[in-house]
Amino acid sequence: MAERLLTVRDVSLILGVSEKEVMDLVETKQLAAYKVGGVYIRFKQEQITEFRKSFKPASKKTIVSQKYALKDRVSDFFYFNDFYILSILIIALILVIIFQEY
Repeated sequence: MAERLLTVRDVSLILGVSEKEVMDLVETKQLAAYKVGGVYIRFKQEQITEFRKSFKPASKKTIVSQKYALKDRVSDFFYFNDFYILSILIIALILVIIFQEY
């Protein structure tokens, strides 16, 4: 019977880290991986359980809420919504021109 290989997602769940961290471990050659079809990265269950015994994940980073200044928040608002604001202004201008004659 063929051995089932684990995916990056499976390994991230087993180790309790993100998929990016698993890929970083593969790139630094701390974690053995196999390419299937030259593209898909897979792992053997036995190697993951052995690695897990010696692996100490980095401490969970606490998310610190950052306070942004009003100027930065307004700037971000216009940066991400400029298309919609410009569209509303153009529509309003067209409506003023249309209804100005009535």
